[in-house]
Amino acid sequence: MKRIVLGFIVTSVAWSGMAFAQMSNVVPGEYIVKVRNASSGTNQQGIRSRLAQRVTMRGAYSKLGMYHVSVKSLSNQAQEVADLKSDPDVEYVEPNYIWSTSTSIYAENASQGYALQTLVTNNWVSTNSTSYSQFSQSTVASTQVANAWNSSTSLSSNSGKVIVAVVDSGLDRTHPVFKTVANGGSGAVWVNQMEASGVPGYDDDGNGFVDDINGWNFVSNSPNVSDDNNHGTHVAGIVVGAGMNIFQRPLPESKILIMPVKSLGADGSGTTATAIKAIDYAVNNGAQVINNSWGGSNFSRALLDSLTAAYNNGVLIVNAAGNYNSNNDSVPMYPANYDLPSVVSVLSVNSYDQKSSFSNYGKSTVHIASPGESILSTVPGGGYNYMSGTSMAAPFVAGVAALALREEPHLTGYQIKQKLFATADSISGLANYVSTSARIDSGNLIQAVQASHNEASAQPTYVYSASRYPASAEDAAGGSGCGLVTTAIHQGPGAGGTNPTAGVVLGLMMIPMMVWVVLRQRAMANDPKNKRRHDRFKMQSSIKVMVGDRELVGSMNSISQGGLSFNTDQALEKGGIITMRIQSPDGNEIIEVQGQVVWSEANQSYGVQFANAKQGTLAMIQQWTANLVKS
Repeated sequence: MKRIVLGFIVTSVAWSGMAFAQMSNVVPGEYIVKVRNASSGTNQQGIRSRLAQRVTMRGAYSKLGMYHVSVKSLSNQAQEVADLKSDPDVEYVEPNYIWSTSTSIYAENASQGYALQTLVTNNWVSTNSTSYSQFSQSTVASTQVANAWNSSTSLSSNSGKVIVAVVDSGLDRTHPVFKTVANGGSGAVWVNQMEASGVPGYDDDGNGFVDDINGWNFVSNSPNVSDDNNHGTHVAGIVVGAGMNIFQRPLPESKILIMPVKSLGADGSGTTATAIKAIDYAVNNGAQVINNSWGGSNFSRALLDSLTAAYNNGVLIVNAAGNYNSNNDSVPMYPANYDLPSVVSVLSVNSYDQKSSFSNYGKSTVHIASPGESILSTVPGGGYNYMSGTSMAAPFVAGVAALALREEPHLTGYQIKQKLFATADSISGLANYVSTSARIDSGNLIQAVQASHNEASAQPTYVYSASRYPASAEDAAGGSGCGLVTTAIHQGPGAGGTNPTAGVVLGLMMIPMMVWVVLRQRAMANDPKNKRRHDRFKMQSSIKVMVGDRELVGSMNSISQGGLSFNTDQALEKGGIITMRIQSPDGNEIIEVQGQVVWSEANQSYGVQFANAKQGTLAMIQQWTANLVKS
């Protein structure tokens, strides 16, 4: 089995100095196993015993009936996985996928040590009751945050604080915004009182975690939730900032509590296993809102099942839509694309209510818009910085929702979602991007919740249906353990629009290291069925191919309804099945199509032959190439 990575050849100008680590989209040899009849303790015990004989047990989620396992031999993993799937008590087996943050990060005119006094004197805190004060520019986006602050119930009332679980890279609890009230902070960090007042080194509350005073780190399996990436602290500052002025001194007391649940490491990535543990912890410890500013292109039934458990507990789930200017309706992103009734998928807009150039969208699958460009928020070390991305748009929605839940804490996440949508401001320019055609309005939301006093708690029943979702890579590969190679064609997060001279831009959405199945077969060029049947159009774009330890650099030369071609300086074995994401020349659409790597003797070049492409996909390619030059 060969390994291959296709990557976008980028410049420092286009990416503003942003760098990504190349990684696999799955953890090699690790799987999530879901068993049937999970409610039966006796049945689970027997299944677990059988599993332990076949694989190495790495973690258990008994309430969900899931187990995190690793194969005992990578060389024999296909057979081990097949054995697991053949067990009548096993419902499904899927790879332990890797997820990453949904952020385009830059620090124009700012640093982590940006002085608070400078922020105040330069009027970063807006006095306009309709504006969002954490925008880095004069804003006209009428989110009504100040009105929401003024009209929300005071802390002196009987209304408590709503817990928002930030499933992310951790939190700097020593930042001035997150210190305790006694130490001059806002007191915005959740405290597990039984552990805080209990015996060190002892699980005082019996929840299975020792000394989890302020949350838990599922990356290192420890109570140390410190942020080693910046992302989690920035996200948490936005959640708190939706409910109060985080730049005011002295700081007011926060009406929202952040539960830091660390599932992402220093490189901004995590796995299905850490995500499931984090979500399960958040639900079991009282979170009413969960913010997920991360994602990936792989459908995970295990992650969906864990979020379904959160939904069944009335939790609101807020997800970032992604930062690839991609249509989530046709190219799904998860967890944003899960159709749970309490999931809110969030698009990013700038201060003028225009879709951010980097933001994913989807008329059916992305729901609402929120400020996500140049957002000033907290970062580790006590400072502030700007970040842009749907990662920044989602926590504003989570924070506003938490503020609303303070008014009527018995309402379910589903009910709050409906009120979020009903009270949002309709924006004509968003009609083709989000299902509500609207941007969040926090002032309207608070008033609507207050007006619905004594509304009974309610939500519809959710039942999983496989027809709603595509088959996983594991299923598509016939359970071989290799899966399909997933590549992407896009401009990159925050690239800020298309390059009309480049045509269709080729690259990776996730820049992952992926595995492929090498299919030995006779030369495709001599097979009549592979003779040219479609007009081919000229198009230039650079690609990078990693095969084992070799890096192959080449360029895409042309595209047709039958496939695309590319050249490399070195040999590449043909026959691999890959899935590509292709962006239109104008950057407004992305299609996903499966193909097979082939070699053309006539053209002396490698190509990707489209396999079983849908008629709609071929029609879109025909539309794109209408004005291109034939090759």
